[in-house]
Amino acid sequence: MAKQYRVAVCGATGAVGNQMIGCLEERNFPISELRLLASERSRGKTLTYKGEQVPVQVLGQGSFKGMDVALFSAGGSTSEQWAPLAWKEGAVVVDNSSAWRMDPDVPLVVPEVNPQDIAQYKNKGIIANPNCSTIQMVVVLGPIHNLARIERVVVSTYQAVSGTGQKAIVELQDQLKALYEGRPVEHKVYPYQIAMNLIPHIDVFKDNGYTKEEMKMVLETQKIMGDSSIKVTATCVRVPVVYGHSEAVNITTARQISPEDVRRVLAQAPGVKLVDDPANKRYPMPLEAAGQDLTYVGRIRQDISQERGIDLWLVADNIRKGAATNAVQIAEILTRDYL
Repeated sequence: MAKQYRVAVCGATGAVGNQMIGCLEERNFPISELRLLASERSRGKTLTYKGEQVPVQVLGQGSFKGMDVALFSAGGSTSEQWAPLAWKEGAVVVDNSSAWRMDPDVPLVVPEVNPQDIAQYKNKGIIANPNCSTIQMVVVLGPIHNLARIERVVVSTYQAVSGTGQKAIVELQDQLKALYEGRPVEHKVYPYQIAMNLIPHIDVFKDNGYTKEEMKMVLETQKIMGDSSIKVTATCVRVPVVYGHSEAVNITTARQISPEDVRRVLAQAPGVKLVDDPANKRYPMPLEAAGQDLTYVGRIRQDISQERGIDLWLVADNIRKGAATNAVQIAEILTRDYL
């Protein structure tokens, strides 16, 4: 019988935590015990796993005793406080927050790109899950980088409201209903109305004029791809879509490659689905990617403004591949090869 593992999900009642539980079930992760953890607000709740109701426990001292793996999706401050304790109590942490991503002793992993870095978990007992926008981009850029080293990336993101959480989904739905019914539109989650609008502002602004989200994409891409010489610039925009982040990506490579070269390597790349048939109006869209684990890529074309440039358009489900699925994939490699 295959070895089974005791798994904790911290932040289990949130959108990503809930999806982590779903991914564990879908992928038939070898679990002997599932422990669901959340804050005091979730006391008394139960969640479904494989048809059974599993009680949610309040996070505290001893929560990780006896656990092999702990999947965290409970925010940065919770991860900072509890991830080291989880490791001390015996569980390897796969953390979905930004708390540990840029720690030099913590591996930042996208399994299709740098699975070998998982071995570094022994430094602090933590493996970091990258930002959702970064994950889907590097899944596509990794194979191209191996083909012809990428020197520069210019990316504009079109990010779904689910990236902010359940309250943002409800706010968008309420605003659309209010507009339809001719009532005043209220906003609390975002600084402006998101329905029928775009907001070029995700996370806080930094002194350099970029937002924290944009700088995550810059620094995380370099770390995951193991090349700090890759120049990255990003503009991150919130759009009135529920699930699925989209990205317009322009790359400059060290040597000239053709769109056909790019299609060839991406057609064989793990975690990537090529949807690139403009003649038949086939290109990636959030509705197609929602609920899926692949990163969809299309609109691959030569940049007509420079010889060594390629343009791409890519879309992925930000809650699944952008968060929950990537974390579970890390846990699969961790348990298979290291525990």
